[in-house]
Amino acid sequence: MWTLILSALAGACLALGLTVGGVSLWGWSLLWGVLLFLGGQAGTGWLLRRRVQTLMNKVQEIMAAGQKRLQQKTSQWQLRPPGSLKQAQLELEREQRVFLEQAIAQTAGLTPYFRWSPLLRRQTDTLRMQLYYQLKNYTEVDRLLPGCLYLEPMTAAMRMARMYVRKDPGLDKFFEKQVRRLRYGQGAILYGLQAWIALQRGDVAAAHKTLVRACAKMENETIKRNCEHLANNRVKQFSNAGLGDEWYVLGLEEPRIKAQRQRQPGGRPF
Repeated sequence: MWTLILSALAGACLALGLTVGGVSLWGWSLLWGVLLFLGGQAGTGWLLRRRVQTLMNKVQEIMAAGQKRLQQKTSQWQLRPPGSLKQAQLELEREQRVFLEQAIAQTAGLTPYFRWSPLLRRQTDTLRMQLYYQLKNYTEVDRLLPGCLYLEPMTAAMRMARMYVRKDPGLDKFFEKQVRRLRYGQGAILYGLQAWIALQRGDVAAAHKTLVRACAKMENETIKRNCEHLANNRVKQFSNAGLGDEWYVLGLEEPRIKAQRQRQPGGRPF
């Protein structure tokens, strides 16, 4: 916003000064004013994008390093299973919390630039909301949701999940608005979530109808399988587990952890 105002003022002052000073005719003065305005916009926009991109890259580096540590630890446990799966899960959650909080703290560096770019505030709020969602800090999530950008299905799914928990009557309308903008093959998480919500309401017909719509717009094994289950009255076999982390990050269901079967040295499993 400030870049527009300052560039416009600079262009107007130049045009007025050239005209009043008799340096050029008003037509040429206006042209130079417009060129200054465009040049100012381009220059400040480039500087702003460069600084913002640097800060965003730091956030991504924190996230990538944290995910790498978690993957390394998980790989080690696959080779040498921990004594307690529950304790191992808690340890992973603690490590995840550390780098998520570091990433959120890093986004504070973007705040001074909000006055220069109104869209940047919404982009930053969207990023913060996603990070808080992974931390399960739903108070902050609900505070940030109204100002977020819903440019991809996962962010919209997060809002739908919170709308379901809060019993927001606008949930179905929001779902329809989001799926209208999807291209072919996108949005399995949205359709899977909407079908799950319909089942929680006891409306099997609505859940099946949602999945039929999804099957016409994408090839997704989980969506197809769930659609067949509902069509054949196998409601209890409905599961979004096949959607993986996209489903479980919504916090509506906990992933099932299979306990490791212990072996005695040289013996059989017990």
